[in-house]
Amino acid sequence: MSTATPPNGPPGRPSTGAPHAADGHDLIRVHGARENNLKDVGIEIPKRRLTVFTGVSGSGKSSLVFDTIAAESQRMVNETYSAFVQGFMPAPSRPEVDVLEGLTTAIIVDQQRLGADPRSTVGTATDANAMLRILFSRLGTPHVGSPNAFSFNVPSVRASGAITVERGGGKTVRQTFTRTGGMCPRCEGRGTVSDIDLTQLFDESRSLAEGAITVPGYKVDGWWTVGVFTESGFLDPHKPIRDYSDTELHDFLYREPTKVKIKGVNLTYEGLIPKVRKSMLSKDREAMQPHVRAFVDRAVTFTACPECGGTRLSEAARSSRIGGVSIADACAMQVSDLAEWVAGLAEPSVAPLLGSLRRTLESLVEIGLGYLSLDRPSGTLSGGEAQRVKMVRHLGSSLTDTTYVFDEPTIGLHPHDVQRMNALLLRLRDKGNTVLVVEHKPETIAIADHVVDLGPGAGSAGGTVCFEGTVAGLRSAGTLTGRHLGDRAAVKERVRAPSGTLAIRGASANNLRDVDVDVPLGVLVVVTGVAGSGKSSLMYGSMPAGAGVVSVDQDAIRGSRRSNPATYTKLLDPVRKAFAKANGVKPALFSANSEGACPACKGAGVLYMDLAVMAGVATACEECGGRRFEASVLEHRLGGRDISEVLAMSVEEAEGFFGAGEARTPAALAILRRLSEVGLGYLGLGQPLTTLSGGERQRLKLATHMADKGGVYVLDEPTAGLHLADVEQLLGLLDRLVDAGKSVIVVEHHQAVMAHADWIIDLGPGAGHDGGRVVFEGTPADLVAARSTLTGEHLAAYVGA
Repeated sequence: MSTATPPNGPPGRPSTGAPHAADGHDLIRVHGARENNLKDVGIEIPKRRLTVFTGVSGSGKSSLVFDTIAAESQRMVNETYSAFVQGFMPAPSRPEVDVLEGLTTAIIVDQQRLGADPRSTVGTATDANAMLRILFSRLGTPHVGSPNAFSFNVPSVRASGAITVERGGGKTVRQTFTRTGGMCPRCEGRGTVSDIDLTQLFDESRSLAEGAITVPGYKVDGWWTVGVFTESGFLDPHKPIRDYSDTELHDFLYREPTKVKIKGVNLTYEGLIPKVRKSMLSKDREAMQPHVRAFVDRAVTFTACPECGGTRLSEAARSSRIGGVSIADACAMQVSDLAEWVAGLAEPSVAPLLGSLRRTLESLVEIGLGYLSLDRPSGTLSGGEAQRVKMVRHLGSSLTDTTYVFDEPTIGLHPHDVQRMNALLLRLRDKGNTVLVVEHKPETIAIADHVVDLGPGAGSAGGTVCFEGTVAGLRSAGTLTGRHLGDRAAVKERVRAPSGTLAIRGASANNLRDVDVDVPLGVLVVVTGVAGSGKSSLMYGSMPAGAGVVSVDQDAIRGSRRSNPATYTKLLDPVRKAFAKANGVKPALFSANSEGACPACKGAGVLYMDLAVMAGVATACEECGGRRFEASVLEHRLGGRDISEVLAMSVEEAEGFFGAGEARTPAALAILRRLSEVGLGYLGLGQPLTTLSGGERQRLKLATHMADKGGVYVLDEPTAGLHLADVEQLLGLLDRLVDAGKSVIVVEHHQAVMAHADWIIDLGPGAGHDGGRVVFEGTPADLVAARSTLTGEHLAAYVGA
């Protein structure tokens, strides 16, 4: 392992020239870290510095930074609370590490979505909405009430009462009050109303007993679903729906909640439509399981609430104004415009509030999110946008000697915005904080005070520290990261000729300004522009129907710790059939979630013991030894291996196993080859999805979609989470897709992908209402030569033109 001495003195202060005192108060010491694939890692991280952790996807960066350092810091902070309080908090177990010294309080700013609650917006997530509500309750005219009167999460049902006190044996009225919220009564603060297509809810030619209800999850033998309808006494379970009387149809579809007793159990009967609304339509679409989302898309039409116009607010809340602007108008403004409006308000009575609100809004602008509006649902933000929204809370914090942990903060940022993000990271450091960043972008690696490079490979081939030291030392260290740090792709000299065009006409989704563009087919097209310029709106919200588009976006993979690459990619289906055929038994035996599961651990492989306020303990199941299957199942073999041994293989090992001999299974081999093509050959087939990095999850999705029918692939930033060395492999994959006759459209910020394109569509010139136009169409060489846009300027600098 190569090492280098940390720079002397705290960053931003003059050095005395004396050696830095490396005592326990100046370093975070990690020794013997073994979390996930880490192999007894030992490092010393300087405090009050910016340390960047590099390495290929799956090398162990997140295991070291998030699962070891940050996790132990948060666990130790939780232990300072009383046992009563800890009972309401998560109780994480101690990481697998021998020594962790010098920890400070860790604040994690990761890419986890802000949640899919339909009532959560950018305004509620940043507290800007709360400050606006106070502002309008003080300055708005007419005066309509307290801050609650402007909240779309508080019902607008008026309630009045009085507080009374006992005085000398008699009751005396102390104060009367009236409270009302700002929620629109029609849409209940969601901003949208839904219209349900009844033909998608049931088959009128069938009876309930014959499976008339076609809503996902409503099975004929389902006790809590169809069973309530058939046993309620209101309906004849054997009569076709089309033969129902008006009363029966009303009871079936719309009946209000009614208490019923079924087989001695007290239950609530409710019509199918309100039942579906509560169980499915109350959730954000992005949080739904794929099959439920498909049903909702098919059966439900969402439109802006006609009563509140989609603002979520009651009429009273919308009527109160400051200088002609209502709170609904303010929340709908682009944040950069709202910041200017707030700056123009001069009212001494609320000066501290105005100052705090202005700082919050200016922080959003500074962090590159000035194009958002406060009424934007938080569930629609990308992972990068969500991470930057979380940063807003910390930019103005007075805390020092805190450890801030970031997970690829430059994801989703145009090269122009990366410089701004770097400045923010340095500002946090210069306030006296320790900043730990997991990152691949060379522009951010370049500003590091200290670099920790993990590898040399991924998965079992990684988990060791290859280099510690300065950026200059990394460049000459000879590690994979060091060798590729100065990589620069050349602009493609010869581009492919398109086989046709995909016409987009009058695109006006979000900030698009009636855009007309012809997207070339049969070539590699890269759509560029600053964050918020309209790229995703054009590619995902404006594609003509029937174009055969296969979209691979950045939605998170949803799955429990029982989910793994084999189950997610459907690889396990042909594998189970191959085992069943070879042994003359049922395929279900080879599922740890079905008949073959170990009876002791129910197929989990581990047993969990709840220790109340202390961290729970997970131990390998003694019955199956952590192999998840019943002993009799493991007696069945294919090619000399049992099912648990197959799931322990890597993708690369499994390719050889299923590619020849007795175990040859072409259907499994096709899936494994796609996984290898996207650079996941090292991944374990049975590795829980919850342990995969963001880059690994993105490529896993890409591998599954490669088998989809359709001639047009639209990829959303496929370089997200990719190491510099892996970008070249990705470009090769994109070329193979195009050469196989596919049309590939990539929404991307990485200059290497831009340079490799056959055609570039650049949107801008800015973000939000400053964007939404096509500012360039042509080849990468033409874009570099013209330098007429921000993208052109940065691409020219990248290729050295």
